[in-house]
Amino acid sequence: MAELATIARPYAEALFKARGQSNPRELADQLDALGQVASLHELRQFADNPKVQATAVYDVIIGALKAVAFAPAVQNLLRTVIENGRLSALPEIAAQYRALVNAQSGVSDATVYSAFPIDGTQLSDVVAALEKRFGRKLNASVVVEPELIGGIRVVVGDEVLDTSVKARLEQMKVALTA
Repeated sequence: MAELATIARPYAEALFKARGQSNPRELADQLDALGQVASLHELRQFADNPKVQATAVYDVIIGALKAVAFAPAVQNLLRTVIENGRLSALPEIAAQYRALVNAQSGVSDATVYSAFPIDGTQLSDVVAALEKRFGRKLNASVVVEPELIGGIRVVVGDEVLDTSVKARLEQMKVALTA
């Protein structure tokens, strides 16, 4: 959605510049939490109601995330986003902010799709091999997808490495039907 990305970019860049001494990774985690809450349909309905004040929307969101101690810069961003009616852009703001943090530190986010859960030691071995393959440091998260049958599929930005059994079976199917 290019339009949403266009709306989100200035907010993400403003937070990136205004973060001060705050840990950028912590702010990214805080934004991710806000993005998850903001993506709830019920909350957006509540926020879009013209009878509801912006402060009420802010209080509901902060109340839903009591366990998270938000940095002042993130709180100000949330107030601004709500006042400008851009709550639906919050997940994209979080994604763009994380991309800015990753670009600054030379790290990329990687999603490892696996047919089975991967424990800590296995994951560190997989990440080490993937870092050599992609030529950069990776922050990996694992998503279990049993339909892969075996192996893994790795997504780093717009690059995909698919070594799953499902992909190999698809390749064999194409070769046999050609």
